[in-house]
Amino acid sequence: MKILFLGPQGSGKSTQAKLVAQKLDLPYIEMGQLLREKSNGSDTQAGEIRQALEVGDLVPDAITIKTLQERLAKSDCKNGFVLDGYPRNYAQVEGLPSGIDRVFYFKISDEEAVKRLIDRGRHDDTLEVISRRLELFHRESEPLLTYFRQQGIIAEIDGSQSINQIQEEIAGIIQNENDQNK
Repeated sequence: MKILFLGPQGSGKSTQAKLVAQKLDLPYIEMGQLLREKSNGSDTQAGEIRQALEVGDLVPDAITIKTLQERLAKSDCKNGFVLDGYPRNYAQVEGLPSGIDRVFYFKISDEEAVKRLIDRGRHDDTLEVISRRLELFHRESEPLLTYFRQQGIIAEIDGSQSINQIQEEIAGIIQNENDQNK
């Protein structure tokens, strides 16, 4: 299965994506983590990534797409994957492989997202950066929901529920799909 998890930062998508990846024995790929790792290099791309992450901007699409394609080319992805936080805009949709099975979109208020992000205490989670990321999400990423709805592969999840409630909801959706595909 090829599964995407989308939603604003702080929506709980990463927690659920990790759980689904474990349950389905698929690689968990967090786009933000891939980019943070790549930003540790000393080349020009690493500098561009660092600069974008520090101010809460999107990393240039060409770099993001290339980074994802390199990761998906690894052998552990041949039977599918769980991808967290990608795509962030229409240009990045082109970097997706064909045959995405399901997109889980986590809905949550900006107020709750800010509270959760401040509470997790990551060094790049300043109020200014968080606000910028949320603004970018609403402007760049939310329009993708229409695209995935037209494909009939999106499931909208209330991100304010408990971890267990969300986990059960997602497991039910995946089980239903597996039953239909038999």
